[in-house]
Amino acid sequence: MSTDGMRAATSSARSTSSAVSSSSRPVTRTLGNLVALPVQLDVFTLVPHAFAWLTEQRPVASVLGTELDLRLFSYRDTTPLRSGQVDDEPYGGGAGMVLRVDVVAAALDGVYGGAPERRVVALTPQGRQLTQEVVEELAAEPALTLLSARFEGFDERIVQHVASDAISVGPYVLSNGDLPAMVLVDAIARRLPGAIRDESALEESFSAELDGGLEYPHYTRPPEFRGWRVPDVLLSGDHGKIEAWRREQSRRRSLL
Repeated sequence: MSTDGMRAATSSARSTSSAVSSSSRPVTRTLGNLVALPVQLDVFTLVPHAFAWLTEQRPVASVLGTELDLRLFSYRDTTPLRSGQVDDEPYGGGAGMVLRVDVVAAALDGVYGGAPERRVVALTPQGRQLTQEVVEELAAEPALTLLSARFEGFDERIVQHVASDAISVGPYVLSNGDLPAMVLVDAIARRLPGAIRDESALEESFSAELDGGLEYPHYTRPPEFRGWRVPDVLLSGDHGKIEAWRREQSRRRSLL
């Protein structure tokens, strides 16, 4: 894919919001004497424009162009088949269409000039289950590629030979891999510096601060509504008791 084609694939998925900067010119950050590049996250999909809303919302919008270089590519732009074809009927018969291995290989070749020297993740139900631990692992990567499919999914050779990893967002069926890709983009983005306030990330579900458990319940105004009262301890102003209550509630939730 040419540089213009790459820019077009990315810009087609974005609005004109000033919060979204061009992914073709990521901003570098200086940390002491070191120059830190943003995490480069590439998504290969049939519908790049479907990601537009995600780029306008926090946490993605907060780090886009600084901590995160998000690039969106369409399989149709580089398909070797006629009329933008990307999938075909399964061998052996059956319902649905299968994303072709030659189409995915052509897309990766067009962007990387060959096999990518980075982790390539196929989003598929047969992959390892997505957990916060896996999110932390992926967020630590300097560059990452996500492969999305639809209908009956990938030709198995994509998962076995083209991708280097496979991830599932849960034991249920979706119509395409774009929603799982968005889940991963959001989960990774919020782990990057500046995405959310440090204190927000300190005590949340699955954090070390809560021993990997679920977060405690939250309440806000009004203190009473239809007879449903906020626990008295949260209104007491006793921070020691509040902290103990929250720890106990987190423990109880996690044991359910």
